[in-house]
Amino acid sequence: MMPNRFELLVFDWDGTLMDSAGAIIASIQASCLDLGLPVPERERAAHVIGLGLKDALSYAVPELSPSDYGRMAERYRHHYLARDPGIELFPGMREMLAGLKQRGYLLAVATGKTRVGLERVLVATQLKQYFDASRCADETHSKPHPAMLQELMRELLIEPQATLMIGDTAHDLQMAVNAGVPALAVSYGAHPRDSLTGFNSLACIDTPQELAPWLARNA
Repeated sequence: MMPNRFELLVFDWDGTLMDSAGAIIASIQASCLDLGLPVPERERAAHVIGLGLKDALSYAVPELSPSDYGRMAERYRHHYLARDPGIELFPGMREMLAGLKQRGYLLAVATGKTRVGLERVLVATQLKQYFDASRCADETHSKPHPAMLQELMRELLIEPQATLMIGDTAHDLQMAVNAGVPALAVSYGAHPRDSLTGFNSLACIDTPQELAPWLARNA
């Protein structure tokens, strides 16, 4: 068997491993209705997926006063948790992660979720066993700042050239650029394909079914 090109594979969560973009968009829009704010169109709400809460709210709902971020966050959690039971992993992701682990990769998550949110979904999906480390937006700088990747590489003692970032948003890909890490774009999540170009990614994968074969051949 050929040696692995990369040692560490870092996955975004929402829109990359889990088919949650639609629920996030709907929850942002419903929260705005609750607070009597203008409802952002789908594309604007989708743009903030992957960002930390403060950055996401300031872009998606510019009319929202910073003093109301707490109320907005509470309504968002309410609506998202109501949808949570119906949100599933993209097809084949569990099997892909198991296979990658078997091949000797270190696996990590870099996500805009809070730590509480990530831990909840890791337990619910029974995927916690596959990941060696993770970083959440309430623990360090939000994407596209390179801190998540830098901290994961330091923790796992891996160099940038041996790390691959896999994500569905421009925030993921810009974070990889900022950290000097190669990236793989996926266009089946939150951001359309045309917004994922220009980051010098190794490739852009258009369906969840293509991800595992691409990694098998190229990672």
